[in-house]
Amino acid sequence: MSTKQINPSNLLNTDSLAELDSWIAKYPEGRQMSAVMAGLRIAQDQNGGWISDELIEAVAVYLDMEPIEAYEVATFYSMYERSPVGRHKISICTNISCMLRGSDEVVSHLENRLGIKLGETTEDGRYTLKEVECLGACVNAPMMQVGRSYHENLTPELLDSIIETIESGGSL
Repeated sequence: MSTKQINPSNLLNTDSLAELDSWIAKYPEGRQMSAVMAGLRIAQDQNGGWISDELIEAVAVYLDMEPIEAYEVATFYSMYERSPVGRHKISICTNISCMLRGSDEVVSHLENRLGIKLGETTEDGRYTLKEVECLGACVNAPMMQVGRSYHENLTPELLDSIIETIESGGSL
């Protein structure tokens, strides 16, 4: 991380700053750093799905916290991407509940369909496959998240339908 002072207004656009301000307003005076997770998500969304060191520092400066504190959050949680990802990030749960109910088949089907492995992005930048520990929907395993949309009780047919919806420009 850079040690120079960053001006958040030079890195975060007006809409992002307004959204971050709405999150800050939810916390008591002087507790603005509580909005760090929302701030990192907002910066990541603005940046095409990943967050750079400079954006992490901009969020930290805006929230009046040490950059290392924001960096610790950004590197701890799997929802923050530290390098570019595809336009459609597919996060597949491979934890025990999903594994017992077929996440290996889900992974295999998507890898074959998209021509990439977990942790990779298609050459056209359209899809990234990501393995995640848990998405909190064990009762309906196997499951995955595409963007902010959860998909449960996955089968090869349902996976194909989801990919076809994305490719046709439909909404999930």
